[in-house]
Formats: sequence, structure tokens, C-alpha cells
Amino acid sequence: MKRVVLHIDSLVLKGFRYEDRHGIAEGLQQELSRIFADPQAAGQLTANGDMSRLRVGSIHVGQNSKPQHVGSQVAQGIGKGMKK
Repeated sequence: MKRVVLHIDSLVLKGFRYEDRHGIAEGLQQELSRIFADPQAAGQLTANGDMSRLRVGSIHVGQNSKPQHVGSQVAQGIGKGMKK
């Protein structure tokens, strides 16, 4: 079994409340764990090698989205960004 180690140095989220940061981080972590549990996604990460920066672009979430859902959306954007 391979181990995936992902280090996010900084995550810039504009327009969110400071109080929501932990919920966003939790949703991000849970969704990234789910994404990288798929051997194909982990293989893509290996194929990409070290990446100094990954620009995900805009992620659209509803106005009343819960912080964990926002984190999940960000993780999905990261997953899509790695496939490019």
C-alpha cells in the first residue's frame, strides 16, 4: 500500500468568515481522504510529482453552504486540478 502525503502550505479563501475556517478545513480533509483513497487518483498524484503550486480557480458554492461543504468543494477542485 502506498502512502500519500499532501502538504498544503496555504489555502486562500476570500469572502468567508474567520469562524468557519475549522469547518472548511475539516470538509477539505475528509474529501481529500476520500478522493485519494481511489488508487487512480493516488496514481495521478504520483505521476504529477512535486507541485509547487496548484491553482484551482473559482469554486461556486451556494450562499448558505455549510463550511464543511465549502471544504468539500475545494477538495473536489483540487482533485480536478491535478488531472490537468
